[in-house]
Amino acid sequence: MYAVIKTGGKQYRVSEGDKLNIESLMTEQGEAVEFDQVLMVADGESIQIGAPYLEGSKVTATVVEHGRDKKIKILKFKRRKHYMRRMGHRQNYTRVEITSISAG
Repeated sequence: MYAVIKTGGKQYRVSEGDKLNIESLMTEQGEAVEFDQVLMVADGESIQIGAPYLEGSKVTATVVEHGRDKKIKILKFKRRKHYMRRMGHRQNYTRVEITSISAG
């Protein structure tokens, strides 16, 4: 059984026991989080697709940790103009573990 959920402007395909990094959430470590924006639930041959979301469906997860990703290096460069700028960015994330999927 798997589901497609939407959180932080992105879509994720999840199943029970999966651990994934999502956009940072304001929750404490160890707390339960419910995702109610479920786009699709598949269980073997039966597939339910929402328009846009499935009514009564939810995915429950627990927060494992908060952290920061690897640094992304940004370089702006114009040749022959003596112009070069370097920047870096580290995105915050929340690591969650999917505990249950209910298909309303």
